Amino acid sequence: MSQPPQFPSESGSYPEASQATTVLVLGIIGVVLCQLLGPVAWVMGNNELAAIDSGRRAPENRGTANAGRILGIISTVLLAIGVLIIVLLVVGAVTFSTFDSFN
Repeated sequence: MSQPPQFPSESGSYPEASQATTVLVLGIIGVVLCQLLGPVAWVMGNNELAAIDSGRRAPENRGTANAGRILGIISTVLLAIGVLIIVLLVVGAVTFSTFDSFN
């Protein structure tokens, strides 16, 4: 059962602190340095957007969370392409060495 949206208290704060900046930083690092952080940014971005939609976190951070999520998706795709290339190179090397041993 889903919870009704929670709105900020009288002080204007939301019940949970935003993680949008963390998602954005992980997404940037994922694209630039270490693609292994891409899936983490993607999942955290999805969770942050869900929390914003349910009213638990500030909606002003939606753009930052979405940008980090998109960078996480890009980083994950780059990671998948890199793994695929490595697998193809290993399969090609094994096939070539096996074929070469028959000649």
